[in-house]
Amino acid sequence: MPERAYIEGTLAVYELARIELLADVFTWAYERSCQRYRAVTDSLPSPDPFRRRYRDVLTDVIGEIVRKGRPAEPPIVERESKKLVPAEDRKKFVEMAIDELGGLHEGNIARYRLRLSEFRSWKTKQG
Repeated sequence: MPERAYIEGTLAVYELARIELLADVFTWAYERSCQRYRAVTDSLPSPDPFRRRYRDVLTDVIGEIVRKGRPAEPPIVERESKKLVPAEDRKKFVEMAIDELGGLHEGNIARYRLRLSEFRSWKTKQG
């Protein structure tokens, strides 16, 4: 919002009891925000249906691997997900889980319902 327009609009409200200028400034700012929001949403990729389908399973599998102190290796992920993911989707799921485990850090552990102490212990074991 242009500072000068905001100041003049505020002064018009207080000194002249006129809201038109301030209303115009807020309308302009709102329309600009809508345009920026549209630009951001248009630039984002569409949601991955596979990831959405297995979001809860991914959370459970990653949580179990970290809590049990297991290494981030495909056979471990496959074993943890065997009962939860159908055979035809398991390979893609294992790849996704390995990728997520590789990107796990203190800033995103809450997504997997992990405590900081659990993550740090697992990270230490990973080397």
